[in-house]
Amino acid sequence: MTHVKTAADNHRLVVDYQDQPRELTALWLREHSPAPDTLDPRTGQRLIEAAALPLDLRIEQADADGKRLWVHFSDGHQAEFDLDALLKTSSEKAEKPLWDASLEQTPQADFHAALEDDGALLEMLEGLHRYGFVLVSNVPTTEDGMQALIERVGPLRRTNWGGIADVKSVANAYDLTMTQRGLEPHTDNPYRDPIPGYIWLHCLTNAADGGDNTLVDGYRAAEVLRERNPDAFDALTRVWPTFRYQDDTTHLESEGPLIELNSRGETVRVRYSNRTERVPALPADELEAYYAARREFYQLITGDELTLHLKLNPGQMLIMDNYRLFHGRRAYELAGGVRHMRQGYVDRDSTASRRLVLRRQLAHSDSEEVA
Repeated sequence: MTHVKTAADNHRLVVDYQDQPRELTALWLREHSPAPDTLDPRTGQRLIEAAALPLDLRIEQADADGKRLWVHFSDGHQAEFDLDALLKTSSEKAEKPLWDASLEQTPQADFHAALEDDGALLEMLEGLHRYGFVLVSNVPTTEDGMQALIERVGPLRRTNWGGIADVKSVANAYDLTMTQRGLEPHTDNPYRDPIPGYIWLHCLTNAADGGDNTLVDGYRAAEVLRERNPDAFDALTRVWPTFRYQDDTTHLESEGPLIELNSRGETVRVRYSNRTERVPALPADELEAYYAARREFYQLITGDELTLHLKLNPGQMLIMDNYRLFHGRRAYELAGGVRHMRQGYVDRDSTASRRLVLRRQLAHSDSEEVA
């Protein structure tokens, strides 16, 4: 049963729905009205100016029946609400299980299935959303082999390095990724605005000795730090380093904390880039606290407790959430053979949009079949 009652001189409504009482203001309910004179039926965009609604708006009458709510407001407006839609809370955290080195089953997808079938593509994108990475097999081992699947999700994010770029050891490397050295766990390009959302790393050949990829769930690392040392966690959310990249034709700078929180205090983005970080000249006490916290975080993200090890085979591809995952690699020796990867970026908004639209379309298609 659903129970409703007014409160605060009818300026608020208490809704007891699914045994969870919620107190909602009249203004909040009014601006969320789905009525066609408030919300455009075609675009779903608001037609009224919410900021112009009267601050003393009251609820004249309210009734509920199961999952429906009817409200009559003091400005004469009447609205009918679907309570599931109205009171839906963010399930992002529940959709994203945190993992560590003990993760037994990595999310996987088949390139051709995802290319040809919307259900398989959605399954791939759901795995990427939940775990922050997915391992895709049977990718054509040509230089632009992953391009067709990117275009199913995309568009490809172009940077000063072009679109899909080589990741292999070269003379006069413009970036340390183009050398044989190992790379510490890091996020890509924190000096860009916006930071690329997803990294697509495609293996053409990997016969070199070493060169294994490492993955760490940055959300898990942040929560471990919060549990073990709340002061260190707080320091990494408050200090905003600058990240900088320069070459002969490019100068890129951006800033942000190593652990970024949303309005609910949940980690929504991590950064780590020892090669490009520049810490501002803060007061000495704050700097000392930051450096101690950064060291503890570094020890976490480089330790065995949280690190997964994968060695990509030709025709395999990792898609990684660059807001969530730290990735790196072991050093490699070319005496064992060639290691040639190709890498591209796809932004976060287009990836999320593709997933949510496919989820809606396939759910609608399933409901029509049932009907």
